[in-house]
Amino acid sequence: MGPPRPGIAWRLEMEQKTNRFLETEPVGKLMRGYSVPCIISLLVAALYNIVDQIFIANATYLGSYGNAANTVVFPLTVVALAVAVMIGDGACAFVSILLGQGKQEDAAATIGSAILLTIGSGLLVTLVYLLLRDPILAMFGGTVNDETFHLAKEYFFYITLGIPFYMFGQAMNPIIRSDGSPKFAMVSTLAGAVFNLIFDPILIFGLHWGMMGAAVATVAGQIITAGMSVWYLRRMKAIRLGKSALRLSGRLMRRFLPLGVTSLLSQLSLVAAMAAVNNMIRKYGALDPIFSQAAYAQIPMAVVGIVMKFFQIVISVAVGMAAGCIPVAGYNIGAGRKDRARALFLLLLKAEALAGFAALLIVELLPRQLIAFFGAANESAYYTAFAVKSFRVYLCMMVLATVNKGTFIYLQAIGKALASTLLSLFREVVFGVGFALLLPLFFGLDGVLYSMPVSDLLTFVIAAVMIRATLRELAPEAHAPLRDGAARTI
Repeated sequence: MGPPRPGIAWRLEMEQKTNRFLETEPVGKLMRGYSVPCIISLLVAALYNIVDQIFIANATYLGSYGNAANTVVFPLTVVALAVAVMIGDGACAFVSILLGQGKQEDAAATIGSAILLTIGSGLLVTLVYLLLRDPILAMFGGTVNDETFHLAKEYFFYITLGIPFYMFGQAMNPIIRSDGSPKFAMVSTLAGAVFNLIFDPILIFGLHWGMMGAAVATVAGQIITAGMSVWYLRRMKAIRLGKSALRLSGRLMRRFLPLGVTSLLSQLSLVAAMAAVNNMIRKYGALDPIFSQAAYAQIPMAVVGIVMKFFQIVISVAVGMAAGCIPVAGYNIGAGRKDRARALFLLLLKAEALAGFAALLIVELLPRQLIAFFGAANESAYYTAFAVKSFRVYLCMMVLATVNKGTFIYLQAIGKALASTLLSLFREVVFGVGFALLLPLFFGLDGVLYSMPVSDLLTFVIAAVMIRATLRELAPEAHAPLRDGAARTI
């Protein structure tokens, strides 16, 4: 008799350690297991600014002026996020590769470099923001009127003080996931958001701290997330960070930073689009017979900011679903299982379209209910009318928007980073910025609203070609051999 065969429990444990289960478990089950924590983390991160805007809007002494100020400052937090995710996502990808190769010391040194680089970048961004506050706010439409500019400066100052903590928490989140702890990464973000949710009304309504109160609650939540990240980094599971790892390594930074460039460009292109939209709103709102009046000048910027925040919630779901597919798609491509990668892509596209359709129903059928969350009862009839119009026009191509976003990310996951980056840049810069600048010349303020659906429609035309080509490329060969006799399960 030979040696006893390993038990089922032992074989399952070995599969978990080698990630072989990514090739054997049903792709639908894997997508749910990986995507849900990612969606929750992104939604929680998105809620920071949205929660601020809801409470600001419902404070009668802030109202649409405070909302407009929040809209002006928001893109500047995205710039900080862009740098953070470049460092964090790049380090996450590279650390995962190093761990797979058994190079623990290089993995620790990569994280050490990422930590120091994030801290240095956070301090630099803070310094630049504080020194160039007024011209930066003016660049993003802050001078729409005096009250909006005043509130934007107040909110911006305190948000800027929290930038180093915000960037640290956001950069360490993917690194924590790379250590095999997606739930802790999610909980650390959730803890900060819950704190913000509790203290926003206390500081805004109870203490009457206004924009300062909203910013202080947000920064305090970010400090909590950063603190929990520090706690985890001292207790990592797969890596031990010693003092020797906490140094900048040019050799390693040259390896991991390029892996985060796609994330950087994705965020920066979004900022460029928001800057164009904000400035066109300011320019063409001043030519509108209603919004050219001083009492209503801030309304278009406040409303479009609210609409974009709802869009951000939906896109967080879309990105979370796609990002959850990255390890599953990558592993199966590496294992030669194009059939599973193709099945996963089709499942993702269907899920993205469903999420977009659900969002479309909400914005088309319930725009008044949505705007009611943002203080419509305290505003003029012009505020509600423009908000209803904005929700229905600006977001009418939500189904295509979510499918486009899922396609960008999935192409990156299967090694088509250049195609992914170019498609993303076309959407956000060529179309997003281009049409935001062009269409108002013909349609005035309405042209700003048309720019979003037109951009999504044209992007989808290009994306559809890439989707078709990718599905053909992933089509299983007639008699492709199975690796190690694996069952061809999907």
